[in-house]
Amino acid sequence: MRALKKYRKQIFAGVALAFGVAAIAFTVWVFTLDRKITSQFEGRRWTLPAQVYAQPTELYVGQTFSAETLEQDLQRLGYQRVDKPQHPGSYSRKGTRIDLINRRFQFWDALQEPQLLTIKTNGNAVEDLRNGRNEEVPIFRLDPLLIGSIFPIHGEDRVVVTPEEVSQLLPSALKVVEDRKFDTHWGVNPTAIMRAAFVNLRAGAIEQGGSTLTQQLVKSYFLDNRRTIGRKIEEAIMAMLLEVHFSKQDLMNAYINEIYLGQDGQRAIHGFGLASQFYFGKPLAELQLHEVALLVAIVRGPSYYDPRRHPQRARERRDMVLKLMAEHGVIAPDMANKAAKRPLGIVSSGSQAGGGYYPAFLDLVRRTLRRDYREEDLTEAGLRIFSTLDPTVQTQAEKALTQELDRLDKTRKTKSKAPLEGVVVVTAPQNGEVIAMVGGRQASFAGFNRALDAKRSIGSLVKPVIYLAAIESGQFNAASIVEDGPVSVKLANGQLWEPKNISEQYYGPVPLVRALAQSMNLATVNLGMSVGLPKVTREFVALGLEKEPPQLPSVLLGSLDVSPLEVAQLYNAFANGGFSTPLRAVRSVLDTEGKPLKSFALEVTPVASPDAVYQVNRMMVEVIEHGSGRGARAQIPPDVVVAGKSGTSSDYRDSWFAGFSGSHLAVVWIGHDDNSPTGLTGSSGSLPVWSRLMANLGTTSWSAPLPESLEETWIEFPTGLGARPDCGEEPIAIAVPKGTELPMQPSCGTNVFGEFGEKAKEWWRGITRQ
Repeated sequence: MRALKKYRKQIFAGVALAFGVAAIAFTVWVFTLDRKITSQFEGRRWTLPAQVYAQPTELYVGQTFSAETLEQDLQRLGYQRVDKPQHPGSYSRKGTRIDLINRRFQFWDALQEPQLLTIKTNGNAVEDLRNGRNEEVPIFRLDPLLIGSIFPIHGEDRVVVTPEEVSQLLPSALKVVEDRKFDTHWGVNPTAIMRAAFVNLRAGAIEQGGSTLTQQLVKSYFLDNRRTIGRKIEEAIMAMLLEVHFSKQDLMNAYINEIYLGQDGQRAIHGFGLASQFYFGKPLAELQLHEVALLVAIVRGPSYYDPRRHPQRARERRDMVLKLMAEHGVIAPDMANKAAKRPLGIVSSGSQAGGGYYPAFLDLVRRTLRRDYREEDLTEAGLRIFSTLDPTVQTQAEKALTQELDRLDKTRKTKSKAPLEGVVVVTAPQNGEVIAMVGGRQASFAGFNRALDAKRSIGSLVKPVIYLAAIESGQFNAASIVEDGPVSVKLANGQLWEPKNISEQYYGPVPLVRALAQSMNLATVNLGMSVGLPKVTREFVALGLEKEPPQLPSVLLGSLDVSPLEVAQLYNAFANGGFSTPLRAVRSVLDTEGKPLKSFALEVTPVASPDAVYQVNRMMVEVIEHGSGRGARAQIPPDVVVAGKSGTSSDYRDSWFAGFSGSHLAVVWIGHDDNSPTGLTGSSGSLPVWSRLMANLGTTSWSAPLPESLEETWIEFPTGLGARPDCGEEPIAIAVPKGTELPMQPSCGTNVFGEFGEKAKEWWRGITRQ
């Protein structure tokens, strides 16, 4: 008997000891969880990817801007058209008049508060700009378009909102649908858990969850997705600890910023702030009742209720949310009925504000910033990046490329298993800003960025550089004669290099202007060899190419692998009159508090003789008027002066066109990713894209003052002989150094200058003023 009692005491002691150890372990575990919660959650510092903005639309009297264009910009920004604007993000339009209330926005140089604005246009330009007090406004900026984020590898992206930016409808709807006891429970709701267990048991499947909003927050913020009893217990304990340390308002705001609400490729949409932009293209504060209800509906299953993939399912769930809101007194029944009749109102996935739908340009931004910032700063510190992208130009570039590639697919004779691909890069010549970049045919899909990484042979795009080197040598001018005849060069390996013209013909003695305009290979090789390969290759570096090309004769015909962005850098010096500006995609960087961290100042460097560049530019104008670019006139009005050059690589593998106007420089490439022949020349492939783009942009004429050292004269385009506007074969006006004596076309007399030189000057000045 004593032995039995002793045995019972030992068992009791063992059990007590086990309970004691378990209690101590549990206490330590809870204490550890408590420390984890308070240390991580107290500051609530989310991973905040850098947000990248396009350049803002600027309005001022006299600016070329129609009411239609302004309305398109407002719609792109998610502004709502109403009868009378009453709140930020709304506008009205009556004919050529637009009234709007802008959104509050922190720019890099000032905070812009909301105000009422009235903009009147006369069709194509702003003629009056006033505020709500009827005061004239000299200049005004709309809030810029959020074009994307630089998010970390795990893809988590969000836009953090404060309680002041959240309509009371949202937390009320969340409580009604997800957690009706939120205001009274202490982190877990046993009744809800039991009810969910009963419903799921009866249904034989998981149809209802018993987790509170606090538990959902814990799961999203602290835990992984494992479904085990241990994890559920940990979730419940952490939820109760959160309730001890933080207020209900803190927890609700954290939930609104944390919860997962969708997927955009590799980017995970977290929080209602970003979800509002992702699904509706506007800030959370501007959502209407039916839109708030849809976001709340998505919470239960972002993939299952995805309104883009499953609109009917999402609508049914939204209407149920509206019904519950009415039943619990959050809204009136008639409001619920009215909201249920509204469409989902989802913007397309390629047009939502905050979406990464300019991947090529964002890639350029990211590479630019990596020179000055750590990857963690870009993906976690909430930087605000103000870029140079112009959404209107970007849209036109994408359209021009897509439309022409679709046309070429149907009309070109060379068939290939590989689809045609293309690139468009557009810059503002005066400041070197990259204002549009299309990295491939599917412009909104991230992947191989051909604009930056496709190093392809540029063919005849090299020729303006060679002609510039020749004119800078002082031995040649636009009227100088060069021989377009057979070429045979012995290479270092003993082989003979014998290039041909694309027409396989010889044209004999021709003026430089014709040789460039009609892209004569043999004339160009003879010119380049006369100047010397070292001088030519150094010219490429001077104009902005990072690495000097090899001093090989084949370089004279474009045997040089260069990316489209590098081509844009080369041609920037021509468009800028001999001055080079490093191309840039970023204007300014702000921290999360709106304080400037870095500005990217304009850098201008003289790289070539302005007089020589002017002559080459006038020759590139003739490319459009009489040469390989004359097809541009099918779309660009004859009074708009543009300059450019086509390029075609061997076996028709690459089609190029690069050119500029007074306001835009654009480079277009078309080819196959597998480098197979396309059957396209620069003129038949890329030129139509370039022309369509320039025409749709309403670009301005290229013009530049005639340098003091030059004078205007007329020559015959085919022969280079002096001519008059009314005499000679295809007379054209060119610029040559003062004192240049030209042999005259006998039938046109002997005086090339004098009266007819003045007429040439007036002719050129007239078209460049238009």
